[in-house]
Amino acid sequence: MRRITTVLGAMAILGAAAVPLRGQQPEPGVDAYFRAVAEYFRLPESEVEILHDWRLLAEEIPVALFVASRAGVSPEALVALRRRGASWSDLAARYRVGADVFYVPLRAGAPAGPLEALYARFRETSPTQWSALPLSDEEIVALVNVRVIAQSTGRDPSEVLRRAADARSYVDVYNRIIR
Repeated sequence: MRRITTVLGAMAILGAAAVPLRGQQPEPGVDAYFRAVAEYFRLPESEVEILHDWRLLAEEIPVALFVASRAGVSPEALVALRRRGASWSDLAARYRVGADVFYVPLRAGAPAGPLEALYARFRETSPTQWSALPLSDEEIVALVNVRVIAQSTGRDPSEVLRRAADARSYVDVYNRIIR
């Protein structure tokens, strides 16, 4: 953990020269979302903010932390590869983090909202084969955020998915739930 803090601190210093992945606008409620992400991953909030300073979209920060923790690599290594153009799908494949790891269980018959097609693929595939299911970047971002938001707020994942259907972002979903 000390190494992560040191490296993330160095990243923050270098962050001023960083090239953004995509344009970002400050989003209302991002501080509350960052607190929830930090709590979920048991990190100081400042480390989550450093990843944001490196021009990751707010809703991609839990993805970097989730993949890093499952792959046994540092978040900064993933951020560096992401900044060089690697997709979340590429990074998950590179570090052998399969769809089975991203999967968030839903109650039987619960709607999966914007991930209905993905959950249909899970239902049609033997669980022993889930690790090989291809996931898009959007699906990875959604699954990680659904997990983090559901567990952080004590809400059912299907409720998080339902609210995601008409939200601007997962930051928006989180803030709608906690209101």
